[in-house]
Amino acid sequence: MSTNALPATSILPTPVLLVEDQLPIQGRLLNILFDLGFGADTIHVAGTLADARRLASIRPFALALVDLGLPDGNGIDLISELRQRNPAQSILVISAWSTQEIILRALKAGATGYLLKERDDLEVMLSIRSVLRGGAPIDPFIARHILAELPQAKDSGGGSAESARSQQPSVLTAREAQILALVADGKSNREIAEHLSISRYTVECHITHIYRKLEVSSRTKAINEARQRGILQ
Repeated sequence: MSTNALPATSILPTPVLLVEDQLPIQGRLLNILFDLGFGADTIHVAGTLADARRLASIRPFALALVDLGLPDGNGIDLISELRQRNPAQSILVISAWSTQEIILRALKAGATGYLLKERDDLEVMLSIRSVLRGGAPIDPFIARHILAELPQAKDSGGGSAESARSQQPSVLTAREAQILALVADGKSNREIAEHLSISRYTVECHITHIYRKLEVSSRTKAINEARQRGILQ
C-alpha cells in the first residue's frame, strides 16, 4: 500500500461516490482513492448526473467526489440533493471551473471543499485526506481569488447596479483565457501542457469547458468568438 494511505488504525468512511464524466480523470481519481486505502468494491462511479442520482437513490454515501460540468447537468444540483439526503456526508468538488460565482454556489449547496482539477495527485490526495479528517479544503488559487475580491466588494457597497454588473467575472476563468490565448498562438494541447506545467488531460478539460461556455465546437470558432467578445485581442 502507498505510504500516502491513511494509517491502518483509521476507519475509512464508505461507500464513496465518484462523479466524473472524463475517463482519464476517472482513472486518476480512482488510483488516488486506491492509494488512500479504499477498496474497489467501496467506490461507485457515475459519468452523468442521472447515473449519480440513481446510485444515490439506492444507498447513502459517506464521501462524494463531484465534478460540476457533467454532460446532462450541473453537479451543484447533485450536491444539494446529496446534502439533503445525508447532512453529515463529506462532498469534495474537483472541477476545472474556478469562477467565484460557481464556487460560492457549490459551497452554499453543501460542498465541504473545492479543488481544481489542475492540481497534482499529491494535492488531490491531501485534500481528500483533509475532508476525511473533518477539514474543508479550498484550492489555494480559489482562496486567493476570493480574498482579492473582498476589498473591492467592500468599497463598492454603495455602487449602482450598473457598476456591480461591470464587476462580474468574464465568462472564461483566468486559466481558460490563458489556455485559449495559447491555442490562438497555434500551440497543441501537449505544448500547452508543457508550457503551463499541467497535464494534457487538464488542458483538454479546460478546452472542453471553453467550448461549452462560448457555445462553439472547434478551436477556430472558439478563437473567433473570444475575439468578438473581447476576451482575446
